[in-house]
Amino acid sequence: MGYVLANTVSISIFVHSKQSFGKLNIPKPQSVTSERRTSFFGSRTSGAGMARNSAFGAFGGAEKMKDPRPLHDKAYVQQCIRQLCEFLSEKGFPGSMSVKSLQSPSTKEFLKIFEFIYCLLDPTFQMPTSKVEEEVPRILKDLGYPFVLSKSSMYSVGAPHTWPQVLGSVVWLIDTVKVGMSTDLLFADFSDGSTEIEDGVEFNKLFLDYTAETYNKFMQGADTFDEEDADYLAKLKRLYNVDEGLLASMEEKYRILSGEVERLEKESQTDRLMVKRTEKVKLQTDLQKLQSYRSNLESFKANLENKASGLAEELEASGLQVETLKQEESRLQHILSTQKFTPADIERINWEKRELQQTINSLSKSLEQAEQHMWNEEIALAKAKETAEVKLAEYHKLARKLKLIPVSAENACGHDFEIRTSTEYGPSTMVQCRTQIQVWRFSSHRNNHFITTGVNSNISDKANDLKQLREQIRRLDEQLEQDMQVGYIFNITNV
Repeated sequence: MGYVLANTVSISIFVHSKQSFGKLNIPKPQSVTSERRTSFFGSRTSGAGMARNSAFGAFGGAEKMKDPRPLHDKAYVQQCIRQLCEFLSEKGFPGSMSVKSLQSPSTKEFLKIFEFIYCLLDPTFQMPTSKVEEEVPRILKDLGYPFVLSKSSMYSVGAPHTWPQVLGSVVWLIDTVKVGMSTDLLFADFSDGSTEIEDGVEFNKLFLDYTAETYNKFMQGADTFDEEDADYLAKLKRLYNVDEGLLASMEEKYRILSGEVERLEKESQTDRLMVKRTEKVKLQTDLQKLQSYRSNLESFKANLENKASGLAEELEASGLQVETLKQEESRLQHILSTQKFTPADIERINWEKRELQQTINSLSKSLEQAEQHMWNEEIALAKAKETAEVKLAEYHKLARKLKLIPVSAENACGHDFEIRTSTEYGPSTMVQCRTQIQVWRFSSHRNNHFITTGVNSNISDKANDLKQLREQIRRLDEQLEQDMQVGYIFNITNV
């Protein structure tokens, strides 16, 4: 591409200008015409058969161009990150930097990287402390970076939409440094060690004339510059006062000295003392290796002996265990041959065992059902007993109101109308209760007759009270008889 060669030309000019004039002072862009810019290398339109267009316009002009690099391709971005990481490691970047940290660096980290790379071009460069968002794009533009890097991108360098463009500018700067270093190496061996001419104006003028001439030829479609290279080499020889005869004599002297060195090396190889000494050193080395190998073999042998002794003990223990198992087998075989039961008897016993187990399971289920039924009956009896106790409490309460309880009460007439609960119900308890109820009824009739003859004024009231009492007593009798029947049935069930 055209802008690659243009970049090379600009970098060569930049590097040698920096070497000639000391500290680099990059000027801000001046308002000059495009003719003034192109006059340094000649007109771009010289020659009718021009085959290339400069990607920079008039060598660093203000023309904008679209970046052809796939900076939005993740694979390409990762490749650029790896290239940057390798370059920083190779050049001794003073800090820890990895591919992971370069995925989204901060603005501070970017400025350190930029300052480190730019110092490879200008060792005296120092990053300004203010307005770095303006200085970095300006420096790149003055170097000839062909694409626009906005100031806003410096505020958020590691953002996903900003980092690829900033990374592209850093990779371009790395290529710039590599081209500058290659140019230094290309022209580093033309002098005899003194730098007076290189640091002067003549050398820079000669180099810039050569660069301008080759660049113009390149813009006209040429790909090789043999004539320009030969002419430039001849000018360099004249500049450095190179003597062709001296060069030829030096080459001959070098050839003679090389032959002498080769002969001396061969003679030194035929020295028997040196050979023996070399053999002695080799034998001593082999002896040390053999001794080391012997010690390793001895330790290995000791380990094998230990393992062998352990295996022998395990083998002996296994033999004893086998003997024990054989004795147990013979004993069991003897028991099998002398036992009383035949296989048919054992089968029958197992069948009877299964039948008995089924019977036990069935009886267990029946027992569980009977226990469940008894539990239900006990619950029902407890409820009936609670009801009878409630009714009995109501009876006692009513009897106290009628002054029938206790025996010394006004209307008891010496009879005990109190019904006492018993812990167990049975036929005798039922008979006793019925007899007591009959006695109460008889006594009630006699007391009623006595009261009727004795108290004529309250006969009507007492008759009504007596009627109510009789009705209550009748209900209590029926309830008590029912309770007695339930208790009797429960006792029969328990028996």
